[in-house]
Amino acid sequence: MLTELRIRQLAVIDEVALTLAPGFNVLTGETGAGKSIIVEALGLLIGERASSDLVRAGAERATVEGVFDVSDRSALREALDARGIDCEGTLVLRREVSAAAGGRARAWINGTPVTAGALAAIGRVLINVHGQHEAQTLLAPEAQRDILDAFGDASAARDAVRVAHQALAEVESAWAALAAREAEARRRADWLAHVAGEIEAAAPRADEETPLEDEARRLTHAEELQALVTEVTDALDGEEGALRRLGPLQRALAGLQRIDPATARLQELYDAAWYALEEVAREAHAYAEGVEHDPARLEAVERRRDLLYRLKQKHGGTLEAVVEAGRAARAELDLLDTAGLDRRTLETRRTAAATALTAAAAALSSKRRAAAAALARAVTARLPDLGMPDGRFLVDLPAREEVGPEGAEQVEFQVALNLGHEARPLARVASGGELARVMLALQVILARLDDVPTLIFDEVDAGIGGRTGLMVGDAMRDVATHHQVFAITHLPQIAARGHHHIVVAKGAKGGVTTTDVAVVTDEARVSEVARMLGGDAESATSREHARELLASAAVAPTRDRPTAQRARKRG
Repeated sequence: MLTELRIRQLAVIDEVALTLAPGFNVLTGETGAGKSIIVEALGLLIGERASSDLVRAGAERATVEGVFDVSDRSALREALDARGIDCEGTLVLRREVSAAAGGRARAWINGTPVTAGALAAIGRVLINVHGQHEAQTLLAPEAQRDILDAFGDASAARDAVRVAHQALAEVESAWAALAAREAEARRRADWLAHVAGEIEAAAPRADEETPLEDEARRLTHAEELQALVTEVTDALDGEEGALRRLGPLQRALAGLQRIDPATARLQELYDAAWYALEEVAREAHAYAEGVEHDPARLEAVERRRDLLYRLKQKHGGTLEAVVEAGRAARAELDLLDTAGLDRRTLETRRTAAATALTAAAAALSSKRRAAAAALARAVTARLPDLGMPDGRFLVDLPAREEVGPEGAEQVEFQVALNLGHEARPLARVASGGELARVMLALQVILARLDDVPTLIFDEVDAGIGGRTGLMVGDAMRDVATHHQVFAITHLPQIAARGHHHIVVAKGAKGGVTTTDVAVVTDEARVSEVARMLGGDAESATSREHARELLASAAVAPTRDRPTAQRARKRG
C-alpha cells in the first residue's frame, strides 16, 4: 500500500508530502491546480519517461518518492532480496530528474541505486494507473483476451496452448528445412557427386603441405646436397680429416696431466670436442645415405602439390576448407538417401504435436466459454449501478481460421447499452464516458484477482454526473474493499464517497506559482464538496447539499457485489 508520496520541485510543485490511507482516497482541486502533476509523479515511480521539462523553474532537479507498506508481500521482499536490496516492511521508491539538457534521471530503491527498468519492474507491482486513455485499452483484442483469461483463471491453459503451438511450429520449420535441403541436393546432385568424388579420390590431408614442400626442396637440390654433405664428412673423418689429425693430441694431453694434474680440464674439453665431432660425422653420413637423386619421385611430389593447389583454388583456399567441402558434399548427397526416413520421423512428430495443440486449445476454449458467460452476467449486473440501466455486456468468441498461439478463438467484448438494441463490438457503440464505466465495472469484478495493491483512477469519471456519479463513487468504494484506491476526480458525488479526502490548491510562494496539498476533514471537507457542487462554497444551501452527500456516503454500506470467483461458480 502507498502510504506517502513526496514531491519536490516538480512542475508547479515546490514541495509536498501527500499522505494516503487504506481504502478509498480522493484527490480534488480547482482546474489547473496541479492534480495532473500528482499523476505525473506516480508515473515517474513506475518507469515512465522522465524529461527536464518536468523540473520546476529555477530548480536543479525534481524528486519523487513513494513510501510503501509491503509487510504483507513476502514474494516482493524476496525479489528485492535477490537484487541485493534490504526491505523489512517499508519500501521507498525514488526517482530524480535533472534540469540539465536531456533530463538525466536516476532511481533508487531503499537507498540502493537501480536502473529505471528495475524501478519500473517493482513500481508496476505496487501501482496500477487507470486514466481516461486506459479505457481505450478495452478496444484492443489482446486486452479483452487478457481480461477474460484472467477472470477465467485460464493463464495456465493459455500457456499450454502457446507451448504446444511452438512445438508444432518447430516441427513444421524442421519439415520445411528438410524439404528445402532435399530439393537443393537434388538440384545440385551432379555437381555434389563431382566435388565429393574429386576430393575423396585425392584424399587430401590438412597437414601434408609442409612435408611435401620439404621433400620437393630436397629432391630438387639432391646433387648439391650430396656434394655439401660429402665435403662435411671428408673434412671430419677423411684421410686428412679433423678427427684423424686430432688423434695424436691425446698423447700430449695425457703427458700434461701426468706431470700437472691441474691440466685435467684440458682433457675434459678435448673429450667433449672429440665426441661432438664424431656425432657430426655420424649424422652427416646418415644424412648422405638419405639423399638421392630421384627424378621420378620429384615428379610425383610435384604432381601431388599441383593437385592440392587446384583443389584449394576451387574449394576455399586451404586444405582444411577442401576437406570440409568434400565432407559437406558427401553429407548433402547422403541426405537424398536418408530423406525418406527423416520425413517419416518428422511426420510422426508433427502428428503428435498437432494432436497436443488441438487438445490444449480445446481445454482453453472450454475455460473461455465458461468464463465468457460468467463475466457477461457479472458485468451486466453492474451496469445499472453505473448509470446504464438497460445495458447488456456480452463476450463473443468467434473461431479463428486455425489455432494460433493464443488459442482457437478470438475474444470480443460487446455491449448493448440501450433497450432493444443489438449487441455490437465495444468500439462501435461506446462513448468515452461509457467506456470508462465499463472499464470500472470490469475493475470491480476483477478486483480480487488483481494482485496490485494500489489502483490509481485519473478522472475516469469524465462525461458523467448526477446520479451516475454517485454510482461510480459507490463502485470505486467497492473496489477499495480489496485494494487501496486513489481517485483524482472533479465530481462531488465521487469525492463524497472517499474515506480520505485530499485537496490540491494553487497559490504563490516567493512570487512563484506553487501547488500545495492538504487532507481535509469535517467542515473543511464540507467546503471543498460545496465548491465542487458549483455554487458558493460558503452559502448555506451549498454547504447543506455537501453535508447531505457526505452523510449519504457515511451511512451507505459497501455492498457485497458478486466477485469474480462467485461469478464463475454461478456460471
